[in-house]
Amino acid sequence: MSFGGFPPSALRLYEDLAADNDRKAWHGHLRDRYERDVRAPMEELAAELDEEFGEVAGAGGVKVLGPVRDTRMSHDKSPYKTYQGAYLDLLPCLGLWVHLDRHGLYASGRYYPYAGAEVARYRAAVEEEDGGAALAAVAARLEGQGFTLGGNRLASRPRGVPADHPRLELLRHRTIDAGRRFGPGDGLHTARAGELVRETWRLVGPLLDWVAARGLTPRPRERGGDEPS
Repeated sequence: MSFGGFPPSALRLYEDLAADNDRKAWHGHLRDRYERDVRAPMEELAAELDEEFGEVAGAGGVKVLGPVRDTRMSHDKSPYKTYQGAYLDLLPCLGLWVHLDRHGLYASGRYYPYAGAEVARYRAAVEEEDGGAALAAVAARLEGQGFTLGGNRLASRPRGVPADHPRLELLRHRTIDAGRRFGPGDGLHTARAGELVRETWRLVGPLLDWVAARGLTPRPRERGGDEPS
């Protein structure tokens, strides 16, 4: 089947799950709704996204996440996710993301380095005049297209960076999530939702290309490590 949007009941399911996130409610009346109203259309959307974007990532393709939370390292022991996500890995720590929650749909491109050495290389690339200016231009263009440039950021500034640095906001990032959010009025309940995700993934491409072109994804044996300030 082709993707035709998410029904209004999909958002209501996550409202109900936020109020009653336990196994009794899930197996009693939420699971069937999830499979029909959330999982099935997300798999249809993932299949359509895979047709355009999947070949750039090899055989992996667009993956749809399951509904169960991993609570082993979390103080929050609620068993089920309050969103339905799908993603495409382009390179380690670099990829495309989409999720549905009770507010609507969110689509983004993500750069999530997990070692201090990778964050340091990212900041060095931002400080380099030509490369940093190129990223600043990409970021400004995305913001003009309705993107929010989020992610994990320092509250102040990295050690040794002056307060008047022209790219201070970009240097604060430890991770980058550049995305757009769409609500029901944007066509969420129709096939237009798929086009909005595809458009978002296309528009965020220059940001991901900037990261990949500078070799800022993990190198062999880089795992963990101290986080730079």
